[in-house]
Amino acid sequence: MLWHVYFNIPYKFNHIKFNIMKKILFVAALALGSMTAIAQETEAPQNDATQETSAQETTQEGFTAIESSELPEAITSAVSQNYPTATIDQASVNESEQYKLEVSLEDGTKGVLYADKDGNWIDM
Repeated sequence: MLWHVYFNIPYKFNHIKFNIMKKILFVAALALGSMTAIAQETEAPQNDATQETSAQETTQEGFTAIESSELPEAITSAVSQNYPTATIDQASVNESEQYKLEVSLEDGTKGVLYADKDGNWIDM
């Protein structure tokens, strides 16, 4: 009987130690995971307002934004002739005097038109 008590006691202690170690490792992993989640939340978002203004001034393909009142008469008449329900939302021009027009129709569809300074449509 003494033999049974001698070998059974260390087994019980090992089992308790193992359960405690499992709990400690679980708590450590949980704490590490929560620290990374907190670190991700505290990052400051980038200021998109400054990026949007610079993007509006110089758009893609070397076009620079202009007012629709600055468009040549040939372009405004071409838009009104070919697209009578269209309104020009934004206009841009590049160094070659090619104009990029962002237009919207009455039914809500939007599109981009390209024209030269004489009011001829360009495929880009």
